[in-house]
Amino acid sequence: MSARYFLDTNIFVYSLDPVDPRKARVAEELVTRGVGSRLGVISYQVVQEFMNVSLRQFRATMTVTELELYFFKVLLPMMTIPSSSGLFLEALRLKRADQIAWYDSLIVAAAIQGGCEILYSEDMQHGRRFGDLVIQNPFL
Repeated sequence: MSARYFLDTNIFVYSLDPVDPRKARVAEELVTRGVGSRLGVISYQVVQEFMNVSLRQFRATMTVTELELYFFKVLLPMMTIPSSSGLFLEALRLKRADQIAWYDSLIVAAAIQGGCEILYSEDMQHGRRFGDLVIQNPFL
């Protein structure tokens, strides 16, 4: 795979959650490949959502120190899409034109802004296209 791809928050959550080992393996592979190849892309929103979940909702929550290390090793190298007025305006356009939820429209807008061809997410419609971007559920 040589195309840039965007990882939704649920991919990171599954990569560290032992509840479903199959999903954990798939997600961990996507995260590891994303960091190593520099083809994985995430936005500020994904980092915020993941940190919230990891500090509160994991079976064994992460400590602040563990999360800080994970941030520098995994999240920061992929966090190439900053929050911006352009991102919000594109998300509003997508919400109106494509009838998608606000937070999903922010993720789609960030993936488009990042030049991604694939958006990996379990939360959106598999196969749905937004121009050159396609949603793929990696757990199917």
